[in-house]
Amino acid sequence: MIPEKKKEQIHKRMVILLHHRPNMIPMNKTMILWMALLLLTMGGMKAGGQEVWSLQQCVEYALENNIQIRQQGLAVDYQQQQLDQAKSDRLPNLNGQVGNNFNFGRSLTYQNTYENTNSTSISGYLGTEVTLWNGAQMQNLIRQRDLDLQATVRDLQKAKDDLVLNIAALYLEILFAEELIAIDESQMEVTRQQIDRAGKLVEAGSLARGSLLETEAQLAREALQLVSDQNRAQLAYLNLYQLLELPINKSFRVEKPLLPVPETDTPGFNSLAIFNNALAGRPEIDAARLRVESARKQLDQARGARWPRLSFGANYYNNYNDNYVRAIDNNPLNTEVIPLGDQLKNNKRYGFGFTLNIPVFNKLQVKRSISSAELQVADYEYRLQNARNLLQKDIEQAYTNALAALKKYLASEKAVHSSEEAFRYAEEKFSVGLVTPVEYNQIKNNLTAARGQLSQAKYDYIFRTKILDFYNGVPIRL
Repeated sequence: MIPEKKKEQIHKRMVILLHHRPNMIPMNKTMILWMALLLLTMGGMKAGGQEVWSLQQCVEYALENNIQIRQQGLAVDYQQQQLDQAKSDRLPNLNGQVGNNFNFGRSLTYQNTYENTNSTSISGYLGTEVTLWNGAQMQNLIRQRDLDLQATVRDLQKAKDDLVLNIAALYLEILFAEELIAIDESQMEVTRQQIDRAGKLVEAGSLARGSLLETEAQLAREALQLVSDQNRAQLAYLNLYQLLELPINKSFRVEKPLLPVPETDTPGFNSLAIFNNALAGRPEIDAARLRVESARKQLDQARGARWPRLSFGANYYNNYNDNYVRAIDNNPLNTEVIPLGDQLKNNKRYGFGFTLNIPVFNKLQVKRSISSAELQVADYEYRLQNARNLLQKDIEQAYTNALAALKKYLASEKAVHSSEEAFRYAEEKFSVGLVTPVEYNQIKNNLTAARGQLSQAKYDYIFRTKILDFYNGVPIRL
């Protein structure tokens, strides 16, 4: 970004050009005025008073606050609950029942006569049942839920890895844009020096005013490019803030680490070795493999429905009725209601038993369930193979891109050296009037373009190698 002091210097030069160059052509005058206003009104990122975040800080913040990561965490929690429920299904159930009934109307007495009587009865029941064997369906369900949980955990890790990779890409984009800004500012400084020299030559009468106007127009064009690159950096920052779910009132500047640059044209990695490592460690491959195993456990459950189901049950029953009476002194005409305690003692009943449920014919439902489960297994096996093929394709593509970026960097490095030599030679010739301003600016623009291409190739190579490290299980660091 442009420091405030330097921005003020640019503005002053623009004002001088506007007020002291009356012969300036309208196009250049308008362009310079527009650029001056842009430089003054553009907020940009504040250079002072901001925190400086490293790539690791960005990653840690995103993993804690990114909404997609949180959503994927909910999926893990859901699968954990499903596993807990499957384990709970092995426990016996226990059910209780209490009834309170009021009876009205005629009833038969001990004297074998009918009379109108009212009675109240209370009953209680407690029963339990537990499945002892159901074709190992419960065991297979628990194993399936556990595999589903492990696969979802791998999905969460894959989401985190993708997030880290996206953060690294935006982080490098910011560094690249800021390096372009530095290149732009360096070029503008050279152009300002050129304007000073040209102005002195015009005053001395040894240079035509048109050459000075052309150089001033070149400064305006360079200012336009600076604004474009500043906007590029700002957009990269905004994208990074959004990816991190950063509050709107919070911002930071990225740390500028010492980045490695290639020193040889021989790559230090092997695509086949990276692919073999990725097969053993990439979470998406593990998730696909686990889901194949889960589908097989579901098939075992479907086959288990062919087996008989053995269960054990036990129960306890008791009741009280205020119409239950007993004779006093063996006199049937003299009765009393049997007390609650006596009734509860005398009326209690216990029971237990085993139940064997044998499937004979269920409308071919078991057969269809088995067929569906077999299709599910085949589907997930194809998904696993597709995940492997996609991984191999991505690694081969990343490897090819890294090689291309390396070659481009080495070629751009040579182009920069050649352009620097050409520019030094053009400066010498321009000082003695052997090169026109148009030719001089063209050579300078070539140097600037070469430096920009070198910077782009450098960051492209760094990012491609980080992708290969990503597949190789190496944490992304800068």
